[in-house]
Amino acid sequence: MSIPAYEEQPGPAFLFDLDGTLIDSVYQNVIAWRAALAKLDIDLSVWRIHRRIGMSGGLFVSALLRETGRSLSAAEIESLQQDHAAEYLAQVDSVRPLPGARDLLAALTRRGVPWAIATSGRRVIAETALAMLRLPSDAPLVTRDLVRHAKPDPDLFLAAAALIGVDPAHAWVVGDSVWDLLAARRAGALGIGLLSGGYGREELERAGAYRVYADPGELLTRADEVGVRDLAVDTG
Repeated sequence: MSIPAYEEQPGPAFLFDLDGTLIDSVYQNVIAWRAALAKLDIDLSVWRIHRRIGMSGGLFVSALLRETGRSLSAAEIESLQQDHAAEYLAQVDSVRPLPGARDLLAALTRRGVPWAIATSGRRVIAETALAMLRLPSDAPLVTRDLVRHAKPDPDLFLAAAALIGVDPAHAWVVGDSVWDLLAARRAGALGIGLLSGGYGREELERAGAYRVYADPGELLTRADEVGVRDLAVDTG
């Protein structure tokens, strides 16, 4: 019996988180949230804020307020999120791509591997990352503004998969937080964890990471482990 030949595919699609995954911006986000909260006389240690980075803004605020016993109106929560955006943008010049991020996206593009970015951040913030990643303004990007619920709900990754026309079951979700990996599982995708956002290997693995790498650069050099052949040697 002969086995039918199928056209070779370049590999699975990739759905990337942004902060802490492609750009080194987690701590700028932490400081921005701390400054925004301070305007409401809410004083929280940075480690408590860091543990929530990657969640949707609404869930993030709700979780932190639960820890402080405070309550805010919907208008105050919206104002808090706007203050966070302003505080982050004031620091954006200090944000840099993570090691290997540009090369990884460029190599995937050259190999014809579909990819998209899905972030819990708002578009006004996310767009600042495109230039530093050397991406065009029409790069496949889904932000919080475009979906009903953000992480750990699966909406962002489902929308990103739809944007590039792939089945989430045939995609890797790459993220740096447990919220990314929980959302990946709920979207039906396999997760890859990166240590570049500050979470530990065991935390990422418990949340569902199939593989864990230090940063995008290590993922690029070991891309064969996740089914993408000849990627590391094609960095140009």
